[in-house]
Amino acid sequence: MNQYDVAIIGSGPGGYVAAIRCAQLGMKTAIIEKYATLGGTCLNVGCIPSKALLDSSHHYEDAVKHFEEHGIDIPGEIKVNLAQMIARKQSVVDQTTKGIDFLMDKNKIDVYHGVGSFKDATHINITKEDGQETIEAKHIIIATGSKPSTLPFIKIDKERVITSTEALKLKEVPKHLIVIGGGVIGLELGQVYKRLGAEVTVVEYMDRIIPGMDGALSKELTKVMKKQKVQFNLSHKVKSVERKGDEVIVKADDKKGNEVTMTGDYCLVCVGRRPYTDGLNLEAAGVKMDDRGRVEVNDHLQTNVSNIYAIGDVIKGAMLAHKAEEEGTLVAELLAGQKPHIDYNLIPGVVYTWPEVAAVGKTEEQLKEEGVEYKVGQFPMRALGRSRASMDLDGFVKILADKKTDEVLGVHMIGARCADLITEGVTAMEFRASAEDISRMSHAHPTFAEAVKEAALAATADRALHI
Repeated sequence: MNQYDVAIIGSGPGGYVAAIRCAQLGMKTAIIEKYATLGGTCLNVGCIPSKALLDSSHHYEDAVKHFEEHGIDIPGEIKVNLAQMIARKQSVVDQTTKGIDFLMDKNKIDVYHGVGSFKDATHINITKEDGQETIEAKHIIIATGSKPSTLPFIKIDKERVITSTEALKLKEVPKHLIVIGGGVIGLELGQVYKRLGAEVTVVEYMDRIIPGMDGALSKELTKVMKKQKVQFNLSHKVKSVERKGDEVIVKADDKKGNEVTMTGDYCLVCVGRRPYTDGLNLEAAGVKMDDRGRVEVNDHLQTNVSNIYAIGDVIKGAMLAHKAEEEGTLVAELLAGQKPHIDYNLIPGVVYTWPEVAAVGKTEEQLKEEGVEYKVGQFPMRALGRSRASMDLDGFVKILADKKTDEVLGVHMIGARCADLITEGVTAMEFRASAEDISRMSHAHPTFAEAVKEAALAATADRALHI
């Protein structure tokens, strides 16, 4: 029987990063993955493939709608080759997962392909195609991630009624895609197919899209996507989804209780994700779960069984790849006797639509609820020279700072390249910077990042220069 210092079940961003960090710190490490490729949801059917399709569809939209304004004439008809687009997406996935294979070899991590389940607190049974193997580990990290959720009355047939997994490999552009759920995944994939020519209707139970983010971001993104001809049915409670041949009929009640019927050829169900613990046999190890099916952990991500830890989507908190990575690193360093930390308030959230939406820290709604006195500095992207040069005029940067101390409490932005710009906010808040600190930093001109400086100036005694 092979013995290890650490064994990790699941090879997504949390699992493989934990494995690498454990190996770097001198621990004999194994990783167990049920699928043929490493990388988990993120690399295979999540973050990476969706961004590939978002980029491809963005290029197509630019060619069709914007190149002429830039003085670029393309003779003939511009067509979507969806098969090639999906193939390119898959090549990006393949390159990325092969990169994880390389990192496992480089760090001398043993990889087991099969379903890992607990025999007891220190032994894992691995069920493979050619039989079963058992390994022993002093410490075990559960990193099994999450799966798409659905509603009890919806039957996902993976053909016309689909999840994000199937939406990444459609063989045709839908005529009318009905998206149930106005969160990150639904909006991103909805925008992909809207760009490619689909009619898109988003049905959301709450009264706004991206409901977990600052209300100003939700309002602006709704306005921009409506300009892009995406239809929104907000405050709608879906009550049935029925497939009839190549049609999908969705019925919902609006906020007044009136029944609304929508008919499309595809229905994308994006109502969140659930922790994935199927087949782990947690009972054999004595590991507890909470009432929402998540593995219970303490502040050190340790379960009630002292040598077993859990990270990522399978525990409480935001289901984000970068959160899982931070947690994987934290557990590895704790096992090595170090004293790492994670500030969950400083884990940024991003929506990769165009314009991009990004945020870190407290929202205005949260600060009001907590009774914190704050001030607001906001700057529109359209006031930037770089925005006008690139024709990316939508959006703004908003900085929330403590009214007395000027410490930055939250940064919320929507616009071009905000997924990258938000790191400036994370860095500032990690070092407890004030709005004035940011305003006194030199920002290159012309850049989108100047909007961050201008918002900081606006928060510092209303000193924005270019509005």
